[in-house]
Amino acid sequence: MKKLLLGDEAIALGAINAGLSGVYAYPGTPSTEVTEFIQGNPLAIERGIHSRWSTNEKTAMEAALGMSYMGKRAMVCMKHVGLNVCMDPFVNSAMTGVGGGVVVLVADDPSMHSSQDEQDSRYLGSFAMVPILEPRDQQQAYDMMAYAFELSEKRSLPVLMRVTTRMAHSRAVVEVAETAAPQNELNFNSQAKDWVLLPVNARRKNDILVGLQPSLEADGEAWNKLAIKDSKLGIITSGVGWNYVMEAFGGDCPHSVLHITHYPLPHAAIAQLCENCETVLVVEEGQPFIEEKIQGMLPQEQWKVIGKLNGAYLPRTGELSPDSVREAFRRIDAEVTGTEYKPVPEVAKPEVVVARPPALCQGCGHRSVYEALNLVLKDYENPRVFGDIGCYTLGFLPPFRALHSCVDMGASITMAKGAADAGQFPSIAVIGDSTFTHSGMTGLLDAINENANITVIISDNLTTAMTGGQDSAGTSKYEAICTGLGADPAHVRVVVPLPQSMEAITATIREEIAYEGVSIIIPRRECLQTLKRHKK
Repeated sequence: MKKLLLGDEAIALGAINAGLSGVYAYPGTPSTEVTEFIQGNPLAIERGIHSRWSTNEKTAMEAALGMSYMGKRAMVCMKHVGLNVCMDPFVNSAMTGVGGGVVVLVADDPSMHSSQDEQDSRYLGSFAMVPILEPRDQQQAYDMMAYAFELSEKRSLPVLMRVTTRMAHSRAVVEVAETAAPQNELNFNSQAKDWVLLPVNARRKNDILVGLQPSLEADGEAWNKLAIKDSKLGIITSGVGWNYVMEAFGGDCPHSVLHITHYPLPHAAIAQLCENCETVLVVEEGQPFIEEKIQGMLPQEQWKVIGKLNGAYLPRTGELSPDSVREAFRRIDAEVTGTEYKPVPEVAKPEVVVARPPALCQGCGHRSVYEALNLVLKDYENPRVFGDIGCYTLGFLPPFRALHSCVDMGASITMAKGAADAGQFPSIAVIGDSTFTHSGMTGLLDAINENANITVIISDNLTTAMTGGQDSAGTSKYEAICTGLGADPAHVRVVVPLPQSMEAITATIREEIAYEGVSIIIPRRECLQTLKRHKK
């Protein structure tokens, strides 16, 4: 049976058909559609596959491990920076091992279309010493899901599957099975000596994990493909890089190619490739992960390894493209023939094409929050407003220019506290409702415990708006959460962010800034986009 699927949807359907029992995730572009597909899939609903959103990536990883402990297959989904949040359970799960298979799906975002950085999750998977899979297209992404769960159970390890934005958000026709594998039965045979990481167990498990590495490399032999041709140039590709190389040569590459889709790196295949060439070009999406590793494997006086590291052949930042890969081959041809390299000139954009930076929706409640905040802060010398991750981060841009920082999920409150500790006044945090429950509550507890002189604005639009309107974990609970953490109920105040309420909003902000201690203002009005959907 054939279906037209996004890469994310192919992964989701592959997991369902592999006998998935639960998906655990926090929404983050470009990974969000995996969970959303499972939430709406009829078979997943019929089977009762768990698919509610988790509060953050750490809780998602831990819940998946709990399901795995009982013998069931679980998947954890996140964007690349979400892997930072769950690194503690992720790394330790390689030590404990798993029961039912666990696949950790991470979607990296080169070019930072909706992210703070371009980090490459392969480094973190290698750091944890777990198998890493990197499908090159939607068909392989679907096919690899069943294998990923089988490999996880075979080696008793979580498996990291890494995709990138272009892979996650492009569509292709995928051949899928008409039937799905059954879910695993409950298994009560797990051993506590494997799951309790006291030093006596951890040392034993660490030796096992290190000893597994040669076997994990051997597991990839069926997936990593080497094609030898009579050429002085050898190419190593991974992920969507293989597609760009094939496109550059019309599908028939004249050079030897090793395509890597399964890590740890295949040392024997790399050595075989190098025996048949003089120069190795590495074409990989993201950071120069493979290139750096083989630089240490190969004697540099014998083989020349090129790619992203010096930026001369492929760009070190941003996404690859068919054009950038084609340009790399033009440069290499010029070097081989001794001719002058002349890059293809960029096509000038028509004057009618203008930049359209993102902006808050007209009528959005965040707009009224920033208008009120800017009105009040005109009366203070050097105010500081610490922002957070969400669509309200656009308050940094014109016309508001209201924010002075945005670092990571939940950082606004703790940074405001640190600034107040340094003597800054006023010190204000702006954080969204979903981000607050994701990782802002612990920072607020720190502030409350020290009675820091800060004002926290939890801009509540009743949803996780930036990623498409998913449920927010703390909806209708924020006042209770804040007072439960110890905030003074008299200084936990709710306002309605509307232009006609500007006088009341500004008065509330002034009063709470003047209060010497932790004060919390909750501007609450539903996101316009979800409101439209609810009305329909």
